[in-house]
Amino acid sequence: MTLIIIVAFVLFALLFFFKIYEERLGESLTSRYKYKRKDFFLSRAEHHFYDALVSAVGNQYYIFAQVHLPTILEHKLKGQNWQGALAHVNRKSVDFVLCDKAYISPKLAIELDDRSHERLDRQERDNRVEQILREAGLPLLRVENRGDFNSQTLAERIKQVIG
Repeated sequence: MTLIIIVAFVLFALLFFFKIYEERLGESLTSRYKYKRKDFFLSRAEHHFYDALVSAVGNQYYIFAQVHLPTILEHKLKGQNWQGALAHVNRKSVDFVLCDKAYISPKLAIELDDRSHERLDRQERDNRVEQILREAGLPLLRVENRGDFNSQTLAERIKQVIG
C-alpha cells in the first residue's frame, strides 16, 4: 500500500513538472512581445548628417550607423573580468563609425549631439563613452546638431582627427 502511494506521488510530481516545463517551453517558442519594423532606421537629423558624411569621406571609408560599443571594442582582455567589461559597455552605442575599406577596422567614432546631450545624465554617459573610446585608442568626433551639416567642414574635422 505504501509503495502504491509513493509511486502515485512520484508520477503526480513528474506530470506536474512536465506540465510546467511544457508551458515554459511553449512560452519560449511563442513570443510574449510584439514588434514592428521601424519605418526609418535613422532620425531625420541623422539621415541628413549621414548624407553629409558620405559626401565628406567619399569612397575612403565605410560608414556604419548605430553601432554598439561591443561591436567595435575588444572586451576579452587578459587580466580582466571579460563579462564585467562587456556589461560595462553593452548598452552603449555611438551614432556612426568610419572603418577603413581594406580591413573594415574602426578608425573613428562619431556622435551627433542633439538637445538630449544637454541633460546631466546624458553628459555623464557621454563622458564615460569618451573615456572608454580614448582608453581603447579609438578617436571620437563630436558634432553638434544644428540642423545643417557642411560636408567640407566635416571632411576637414575628420582629417584633423584621423589624418
